[in-house]
Amino acid sequence: MTEGWTSGNANEDAAGNRGWLVGHFLDPSHGVRATNDVEVKWANHPAGDKRPEWTADDQRTTLVMLISGEFRIDITGGTKTMARQGDYVMWGPGIDHSWEALADSVVLTVRWPSAT
Repeated sequence: MTEGWTSGNANEDAAGNRGWLVGHFLDPSHGVRATNDVEVKWANHPAGDKRPEWTADDQRTTLVMLISGEFRIDITGGTKTMARQGDYVMWGPGIDHSWEALADSVVLTVRWPSAT
């Protein structure tokens, strides 16, 4: 890391934080990656990996984008299966969700603001 900017590899840099690459939970020694404004997660999910329980968030907006694979998001009021690179699901505060990797998948999640 250098003063005011950084570069790296998402697979390596997020490995120690359950995939989270940017957010309030990072130590300030991570420089610009430690922020209260946004959270970014790079996740590699093997086929069959899932979070069957519903997760609620009343304060943030979330964007999940498919990089590769096939990934299903269940949200309050619907289900979306992402199968093409670049497919995404986005929801606002108060929407519950769960997910399942239908094939080996890589997804990018962006959440804002970064909240404790």
